[in-house]
Amino acid sequence: MGEVNLRMERDGQVGRLLLNAPKGNVLDAAMMRDVIAALEELSGRPALKLIVIEGEGDHFSFGASVEEHRAESCRAMIPLFGRLFRALIDARVATLAAVRGQCLGGGMELALFCNWVFAHPTARFGQPEIRLGVFPPAAAIFLPLLVGQAVADEVCLTGRTYMAAEALACRLVHTVADDLEGAVQAFFDRNLASHSAASLRFALRASRHGFNRTFLDRWPELESLYLAELMAAHDPNEGIQAYLDKRPAQWLHR
Repeated sequence: MGEVNLRMERDGQVGRLLLNAPKGNVLDAAMMRDVIAALEELSGRPALKLIVIEGEGDHFSFGASVEEHRAESCRAMIPLFGRLFRALIDARVATLAAVRGQCLGGGMELALFCNWVFAHPTARFGQPEIRLGVFPPAAAIFLPLLVGQAVADEVCLTGRTYMAAEALACRLVHTVADDLEGAVQAFFDRNLASHSAASLRFALRASRHGFNRTFLDRWPELESLYLAELMAAHDPNEGIQAYLDKRPAQWLHR
C-alpha cells in the first residue's frame, strides 16, 4: 500500500491507518484503493478494538482529487468513493479520526463517518464542493443523521469552513485537544481497553445498524443523482474545469 501506512499498537488492540501522501493527502483513486485494502486487512485482526485514521504531515486531507471529478473520470471515482465507506462498515471495528490542519471535502466525509473525531484546535473542516458546482454525496446522506438537517444544510450548501471549536459546537467533532495523541490514548484507555474486542464488534454493528443501513440503501440513488444528472449539467463541469484552470467559474445556471 504505497499511499497508506499501517501500524499496530497496544498488543494489536489499536491499528493506525496513516494517509501518507503529503502535503494534502488527497483521496485520489490510488489512495482510496489503499485505504480499502488497509481496512480489509485490519478487519481480520481479532484483537483489534479501534482503528485510528490520521494524515501524514500538517493536514488530514484536502479531499478527493479535483482532476478525478471531471466527467470522464468521475464515473469511476464516485463508485470507488462509495466502496470506501462500505469498507469502513465492513471492517466492523470502531474508528476514530485524528485531525490536524485541513480536513476538507472527501477527507471530511471520511473523518466524520468515523465513530469519533478528535481535532487539534487549529484544524479546519469544510465541504467546499458547492464552490466547484458539485455536492458531497456521502455527507448528503449521513450528515443529517449525525448533526441534524439544519447543520447538514449549512455544511453542504454554503461550503463554509469551520474551525475546530465551531465544529465541536455543531457536534461535527467530539473532542478538541492540543495534545491530540495523548487525548486519543487516554480515550482508548478509559473507554475501550478493558472491553472484549469481539463484543465491541457486535455492539458496533448494533449501534450503527440503522445508520449503516440508511447509508447503504441511499448511496445508489445519490450516486445516480451525481453521475446521471449533476454531471450532465453545464455548471458542474465548468466549476471543475475553472478550478483546474485557476480562473473564476462562468456559471450559466444550468
